[in-house]
Amino acid sequence: MLTRPLGRTGLKVPVLGFGASSLGQEFRPVSLDEALRSVRVALDVGLNFIDTSPFYGRGMSEVLLGIALRDIPRDDYLLCTKLGRYDLTHFDFSAKRVAESVDVSLHRLGTDHLDICLCHDIEFVPMQQIVDETLPALRKLQQSGKVRFVGISGYPMKLFRFVLEQTDLDVVLSYNQYTLQNTRFADELLPLLTSRGVGAMNAGPFAARLLTNAKLPAWHKEPEAVKSACRAAAELCQSRGSDLAKLAIQFSVANPAIPITIAGSANPENIRNWATWAAEPIDQVLLAEVQALLAPVKNIGHIEGLPENN
Repeated sequence: MLTRPLGRTGLKVPVLGFGASSLGQEFRPVSLDEALRSVRVALDVGLNFIDTSPFYGRGMSEVLLGIALRDIPRDDYLLCTKLGRYDLTHFDFSAKRVAESVDVSLHRLGTDHLDICLCHDIEFVPMQQIVDETLPALRKLQQSGKVRFVGISGYPMKLFRFVLEQTDLDVVLSYNQYTLQNTRFADELLPLLTSRGVGAMNAGPFAARLLTNAKLPAWHKEPEAVKSACRAAAELCQSRGSDLAKLAIQFSVANPAIPITIAGSANPENIRNWATWAAEPIDQVLLAEVQALLAPVKNIGHIEGLPENN
């Protein structure tokens, strides 16, 4: 699979990475066999950047990854996990919890170091703590060798500028904000990240199933106009003998300024399809038709986190 440099980190990352949130049964019940095979298939097809969090399955994702990766040489994959979010409403970004969280994640994952550790969904807390306490604690762990590179993740664009105006970051992870329907990550943030040498990571090319043929989960927050436009785009792709999910993957990985897009599934067949699609040329005619359908709802999203962080 094609690789690209991740900012100034020196890491070479695949254009498509494996998101392990599904291993934590965040979307449906997952069998042990499905979980383990998904990891192996991801590695087999070149998705050797793995993203997880103690929040996913409240530890289950990290535990299953640790089992799946047990016999895989550590140099064969890159591992990213997070800290600070541990349940739907449980957040703890204190320096004490930073050290504890990393040690617990290392134990679950069966490794002695993380390639990347991110502060997870910081829009839900007063963000000044992230600058004053959390990131300095992470930098200490970086100096100790437990973490190679550090950064932040979240949904609102404001949070990235807030932190970068006060301190340096190695990487950032934005989700659902560089898709066929929403390109705010590229429009509003990429020039700053590029100028600072910060590695840009994109997650959620399907926007939580919005850009697929799958039924949307009840908790999906996008406005009905967005959902309706995306359903029309899915029907258009089907009428052309294609799949909106295929176009979504291809669009996200095509931007050379975004080194990696992370997609998650506990279905090995999905993962194989994504790797195949990522290597195929995009149908420019179909892309133009879909973008025209989505133009009236382009960059429309939802509010996530504390109001002052949006």
